[in-house]
Amino acid sequence: MRASDAQPTAFDFTAALYEWTGSAAWHFVTVPVAISDEIDARTHGLTNGFGSVRVRVRIGGSEWMTSLFPDSKQQAYVLPVKKAVRQAEGLSAGDEARVHIELVDVS
Repeated sequence: MRASDAQPTAFDFTAALYEWTGSAAWHFVTVPVAISDEIDARTHGLTNGFGSVRVRVRIGGSEWMTSLFPDSKQQAYVLPVKKAVRQAEGLSAGDEARVHIELVDVS
């Protein structure tokens, strides 16, 4: 589920896409807890506002920059998946997405 080097900065996982239950039509995938814990350890003291972590993401042929956000209910990070990516990759809520994330600005 994670890169094989001692201090990985890239991670791969598969997760279901879901729509946020609020008033906006945001869609997310949840980063697995084990990977979230590792990201948290690697970025301790380096996070941005709201505890966000800058990442480069690839799903299928789509690649973009965004941030992961901590979700206290899930005890994991969540990754927003923008509409343009969902449309380009043919993804809807409930679909499984193969995700590659790379930490940005982490040495």
